[in-house]
Amino acid sequence: MVTRSPQMLDLFEQIRRAAASEVTILLRGESGSGKELVAKALHAEGRRRGSPFRAVNCATFTSEMLASELFGHVKGAFTGAVSSRDGLLVQADKGTLFLDEVAEIPQDLQGRLLRVLQERRFTPLGGSQERTVDIRIVSATNSSLRDLVAQRRFREDLMYRLRVVILRLPPLRQREGDLELLTWTLIDRLI
Repeated sequence: MVTRSPQMLDLFEQIRRAAASEVTILLRGESGSGKELVAKALHAEGRRRGSPFRAVNCATFTSEMLASELFGHVKGAFTGAVSSRDGLLVQADKGTLFLDEVAEIPQDLQGRLLRVLQERRFTPLGGSQERTVDIRIVSATNSSLRDLVAQRRFREDLMYRLRVVILRLPPLRQREGDLELLTWTLIDRLI
C-alpha cells in the first residue's frame, strides 16, 4: 500500500497496533477502499504471518454454499458432495480468515459463526465429529452492523464479537495526495 495521506499514515499505525493483538477486527469502508489489502497487512504484521491467510466474499454464495465454503462438508452431505472437503476454517487454521461483506452472511449461518468465535469449534456439513481451529477472524463491511441489528437482520451478539476493534478506511477521494501518487505508481509499474 502506498500513501502520503495523513489519514492513511494514521491507519497504518492502527494496523500495526491491532496486528499485535489476537482480537477480531472489523474493517469499515466503502467498496474499493482497500479492505482486503488491510486484512492482508494485519495478517502480515501479526504473529500468524507464517500461517495461511484465506479470504471469502460472503455476498457471492447461497447460504448452503457459504456453509460448505466455511465449514466444509462430508461426502454425501448434499447433492453433489461426492467427497469430503475441508472448509476455509480448517484451511486457515493457525492463520487468518478474512470475511468480506460479513453483513451478507445469512441469518441461519450467523449462529454457527458465533460458535466458532466463542468456542473455536464447529461441525462440517453432514458431519458428526466436531473440529477445532485456532484462527484469527478479520471481517469487513460497508454496511452498518448496528442498523442491521436494529432491523433484526444481523445477530447482536455476533456483531459485538466481530467488532472488538474497528478500523475505518477513508475513501480515496478523502485521501489528500493519494490519487496522484497511486496514478504515478501504476504508470511506473506498467512501463
